[in-house]
Amino acid sequence: MVQVGPGGSSGRRIVRKGAVASPLSPTGLITADEMAAAERHLSKACPVMKRLIKTHGRCTIGQSPRDPFHVLCTSIISQQLSVKAADTIQARVAAAVLDRAAHTGGFVPAHFIDVEHSLLRSAGLSNAKATWLIGIAQRVHRGEFSFAALDQMEDEAAIEALDALPGIGRWTAEMYLMFALARRDIFSLGDVGLRNGVNRLFNAGEKLDDDATRAVATRWAPYRSIASWYLWRAMEAAPKVG
Repeated sequence: MVQVGPGGSSGRRIVRKGAVASPLSPTGLITADEMAAAERHLSKACPVMKRLIKTHGRCTIGQSPRDPFHVLCTSIISQQLSVKAADTIQARVAAAVLDRAAHTGGFVPAHFIDVEHSLLRSAGLSNAKATWLIGIAQRVHRGEFSFAALDQMEDEAAIEALDALPGIGRWTAEMYLMFALARRDIFSLGDVGLRNGVNRLFNAGEKLDDDATRAVATRWAPYRSIASWYLWRAMEAAPKVG
C-alpha cells in the first residue's frame, strides 16, 4: 500500500485510566483567527483551493492537542497500510499493551519499553515495526530523544531529527510535523494522495514531476499543510475509477 496522508485515525487516544501521557506540544494548536487567515490566503492565491475550502469547510489540523509520542506510534503502525487495516492493528496493539483495559488516552513509552517483542508481533505488527516501537520508546524513556527539543526546531531540522529514529522516514516525519506539531507549511512530495490530488486538479490527471508539483504547491506557502488537508479531502470525495 502506498503512503497516503492520515485521515482521522492517527490521533485516536487509547490508554488506560490513570496513565500519564507524554507532554502535549505547546505549539500544536492553530487558532480560529489564524485558520481564517490561512483560508483567505489560499483562496486568494489559488482558485482551486477557494473551491475546495467552500466545499469541505474548515481544516481540522491543529484544532485539538495531539500527544507527540502517541502520534509517532500510530504513524509507524500505519505505514504502508490502508486506514482500515491500520485501525485494526492499532486496536490490537492497544489491547495487548494495555491488558485490554479501558481505552481513554494514548500510547506512552512505558507501554513499550519492557513489552515482549512476540506480543507486538501477535497483535499484527511486522517484525520491523515491533522493533521500532520498542526502540523509540526506550530512547524517549532514557532521555535520548526529546519531544520538547523537537518542538523548538525549524521544520527541516525537526524532519532530520525524526528521520534519524528507527523506522521514521521523511514521509512519517512530515506527517508528524503536520498532525502532532501543527506545522503550517509542510508539503510532502512523497505522499501519493497529495501527488494524485495535484495531478488531478492541476494537470487533468496527468502525472507531474517533482519540480512541477513543487511549483504548484509554492503558491500555497506559508500554509501548505492546510492546502494538503484540502487535497486529501478532495481525493476522498473524488469518484473512484475502475
